[in-house]
Amino acid sequence: MKTKLTPFAKLLIIAVVLGVIGFLAYTYKDKIFPAGTDTNSNTNNVNTEGKKVIKIGVVTWGGYAGGQYFNEGFNANENSRFYKEYGFFVEFKVLDDFVASRNAWKTGDVDLLWATIDAFTTEVKGLEQFEPQVILQADWSRGGDAIVVNRGINSVKDLKGKQVAFAEMTPSHTFLLWLLEAGNLKYTDIIPVKVANAIDAADLFKKGKVDAAVVWSPDDADCVQKVSGAKILQSTKSASHIIADIFIAKKTFVDNNKTELQNLLRGWFKGAAEINTSEEAKIKASKILAQGLNMPEEFCKDAINNVRLCNYGDNISFFGLNTSYTGITGEEIYNKMETKYRNTGYIDGTIQSWRTISNPSILTSISELASVSGQEPEGQKAFTQVTEDVKTSEAIATKNVSINFPSGSFTIDENMKTIIDLQFLDIAKSFANSRIRIEGNTDNTGSREANIELSRKRAQAVADYLINEHRFDRNRFVIIGNGPDKPVASNNTNDGKSQNRRTDFELISK
Repeated sequence: MKTKLTPFAKLLIIAVVLGVIGFLAYTYKDKIFPAGTDTNSNTNNVNTEGKKVIKIGVVTWGGYAGGQYFNEGFNANENSRFYKEYGFFVEFKVLDDFVASRNAWKTGDVDLLWATIDAFTTEVKGLEQFEPQVILQADWSRGGDAIVVNRGINSVKDLKGKQVAFAEMTPSHTFLLWLLEAGNLKYTDIIPVKVANAIDAADLFKKGKVDAAVVWSPDDADCVQKVSGAKILQSTKSASHIIADIFIAKKTFVDNNKTELQNLLRGWFKGAAEINTSEEAKIKASKILAQGLNMPEEFCKDAINNVRLCNYGDNISFFGLNTSYTGITGEEIYNKMETKYRNTGYIDGTIQSWRTISNPSILTSISELASVSGQEPEGQKAFTQVTEDVKTSEAIATKNVSINFPSGSFTIDENMKTIIDLQFLDIAKSFANSRIRIEGNTDNTGSREANIELSRKRAQAVADYLINEHRFDRNRFVIIGNGPDKPVASNNTNDGKSQNRRTDFELISK
């Protein structure tokens, strides 16, 4: 005869079973969740009440991986190394909408907010009442931004009169302005097609509605694949020191949270160094980004590969505190972009100076990292010796600079040095992974053979100045003497002769 269980008996059996499962899960938790596994990366079930939580506003980008990796995820969680080593929680909030992200920072929904130092010039005036402070450089874009072009556009000069799509007052806009300057074009030389974001720019290009577009990776590869004859004209793999992601905080927040910010930077830089030096760490970081951004893991790994994750040493260089650093600093980018955006009508009136907005005090207070392996600043790219095919390779951009040598002379004087510094030095620093071809040119006065040799010596003198004064790699330069063979104006007038006595700086593709 079967016995029917009472409701109480059923509950008792369920309780016993759950108890056994709970006991087994606790006993074998290290096998179920190995050390370092983030069991909380996509949940908010950790109790943060009464505990410090630093909230960080980010976008869908690989450059913040150092912090997210060290945090073992995007959400506040007890597996976070920030929590385990320093005793506070960190939460990353994805805020891809620009206006919403700025409002979140103003209202205190996030404490730290992403920006890029180039485009920050266009918004800093509107944030002035909150006393924004730049406290951290997260990355350099190294392929995350690119300009794709249709068949027939082989250099920057070919963009003249063409429709170019880009997102206004964003890194895309910045990259375009730098590229135009490097190619001796003005903003008015192109037909600007302004869109909301780089995704829209890529969409217009794929639909055949524009001749070129400034896009994000991996949209650059997608555009090339889907548009016959299209190619990437230039990317931040070569233009390696233009787009720098930073984080800002209100001055009051910095003043009231110095210890936490010191430890935030310590952990962030540790995370960046581990990813930079370990493939295993990079794979783990890609998994964390895939969860937090809800994107494919391969996409996230590519995103990390398209940036330089900045460590302590990189930040010391960025803030201008490394006397041996030869690259471009945050201050130089900020000041140059103020001029560029002002000249194109995007900045009006006075904006805060770099000295007012930059705050390296947190960085300098953790100087013990200077002696830690993996925290060394990134070095200059080492170029191989120039070969014959490099000498004749295609120029992506050509910048004409008038350097007026005395007749028959190839000596650089102080005035010439100033011209080089003002008209080309920042381009050389910013396109730091590109070779530079320096071509000397003369008018037609005198013999062709003598002028070719003289123009070569003049080009070499310019290169020697950049090598000796600004410590560029000698192998980076390709020296050419054209003599009178490449005039840009008539040699029948004094004005034309003057224009022909010039030095061309070319960024080349190899």
